[in-house]
Amino acid sequence: MCITEPDHSPVSLVSGYSGLMSTPLPRFPKRQEPSDEPVLMELTAPSEAPQLRADAARNRARLLEAAAHLVEEHGVAKLTMDAVAAAASVGKGTVFRRFGDRTGLLMALLDHTEQRFQTDFISGPPPLGPGASPVERLHAFGCRALRQASEQLDLYLAAEPEASRRFGSAPYRVRFMHVCMLLRQADPTTDIELVAQTLMGYLEPALLHHLTRQRGMSIERLEAGWHDLVERSTR
Repeated sequence: MCITEPDHSPVSLVSGYSGLMSTPLPRFPKRQEPSDEPVLMELTAPSEAPQLRADAARNRARLLEAAAHLVEEHGVAKLTMDAVAAAASVGKGTVFRRFGDRTGLLMALLDHTEQRFQTDFISGPPPLGPGASPVERLHAFGCRALRQASEQLDLYLAAEPEASRRFGSAPYRVRFMHVCMLLRQADPTTDIELVAQTLMGYLEPALLHHLTRQRGMSIERLEAGWHDLVERSTR
């Protein structure tokens, strides 16, 4: 069963791993669809997640900038907490205090990309956002997810939580609730949860890595496969 989250102002989806974004997204426009449209989730109560002080926010942004440059120059595999600390001219302890561990740092690097994607599928223009049919939105959702993951595949793979946490991570839950909502609108008689998990499985970074890099499939072929899967799932 899919659960609708309460309507909060948007915050970083990975705040549970890496703290709040230094520059939060603007408040979403009013939704144009039924009230079960998912919204960005607050992972902690306001008292548990105070806004970063201005100097702390600047330091966090500087660390993320240094990490992004290291990924661009040397790849994700070479990204370490020591390397980020050296590039930002701070102590290693500062990096650990800000992000917790390497996975938290990697999740923070994906944070803006995930927020932008969610803003688009929750309140952006159709066919990804409200205004198109639920099936059209499913088609657009998968294609965007595939393209986004393929462009930053190494980062998505490195930041993926361990198996015991993968399906409970905040980004996964928001995407999953959105797919559930669209399936429910398209055909409320189907087994929403199982079909949604099947669709989400097609978008897993590990599968994308296997199909594109090990099997040599093009992203266009994967998009065609997504369209076919959506049509079969919503007939």
